[in-house]
Amino acid sequence: MERMVDLLMNNVYTASLASVAVAVFALIVFLACFELVARYKCWEEIKKGNVAVALATGGKIFGICNIFRFAFQTSDSIYQSLIWATYGFALLLGAYFLFEFLTPVFRIDEEIRADNRAVGVIAMIISVSLSYLIGATVI
Repeated sequence: MERMVDLLMNNVYTASLASVAVAVFALIVFLACFELVARYKCWEEIKKGNVAVALATGGKIFGICNIFRFAFQTSDSIYQSLIWATYGFALLLGAYFLFEFLTPVFRIDEEIRADNRAVGVIAMIISVSLSYLIGATVI
């Protein structure tokens, strides 16, 4: 089986398709992890028109995909890319908790659920910015 995978990964088209498929699947899993730790239901709030949640979720999506971009650029295999991206996601998730902890004057999740767009924009920018920092550490 491993030999078949190696043969498929030698073709640039199947390697590209496999990489995108792995990244999309991981994105869904990673977003589900964020959904578990947030104090609101992302997709329910977005369906209601909550712009702050859409901004924060969009930042998470961009951040996760950006980490994958770095992982794909620097890794020799799809397996190594997935390991680096998972590690990067763990750092991004840790930063999410740190952001919540370091803002004691109000609860980030509650403000985002209340459609505080200023907090949603900051959350988005933090996710995007940290994804570049995390991505720069991928070797």
